[in-house]
Amino acid sequence: MVEALVSGLLAGYGVAVPLGAIGALIMGLSARTSLRVGAAAAAGVATADGLYALAAVLGGAGLSTLIAPIAGPLRLLAALVLLGMAAWTAHGAFQESAGRDVPRLDRSGRAYLALLGLTMLNPMTVVYFAALVLGRQAEDELTGSGEAVFVLAVFAASLSWQLLLACGGALLGRALSGPRARTLTSLAAALIIAVLAVGLIV
Repeated sequence: MVEALVSGLLAGYGVAVPLGAIGALIMGLSARTSLRVGAAAAAGVATADGLYALAAVLGGAGLSTLIAPIAGPLRLLAALVLLGMAAWTAHGAFQESAGRDVPRLDRSGRAYLALLGLTMLNPMTVVYFAALVLGRQAEDELTGSGEAVFVLAVFAASLSWQLLLACGGALLGRALSGPRARTLTSLAAALIIAVLAVGLIV
């Protein structure tokens, strides 16, 4: 049981810690709105990671084989969605600096669903978890209860890291509280998201 817990935590941090577009999005969102909204976005990402870990436990090698042929198109779709969000963020920054009202993910429910859906567009996460799960099963180290502990540990690890990013974004937003600083923060977030989205394609 302890081994399943440690394996799940390591797997969760392994997929969450490398800073990508999702992490940049959480930080930027938290900086522009509030920690509560950023935390909801973080929970959306962790939920997606937990669901993919659960799918890996239930589906194993068969699921990996099923996902492999569509991984490329889904990666392209994720990149296009991220580019759209980058453009939307930059447009909102200019609109806000001009004193106009800007529609944004300023509610916890919207932020949770948006980040959950966006994270689910990365199917290679389930392949990653499936490889780890199959390795443990081959060594007879992962029982039914161990699988449940593994999934919960993945969720907990991912959530703790995403919440750390949200807190960092909130602190940044508090430090840069002026209108000009908020505009620059939004533009920087948009640029980072766009660069990382292009990285998904190339």
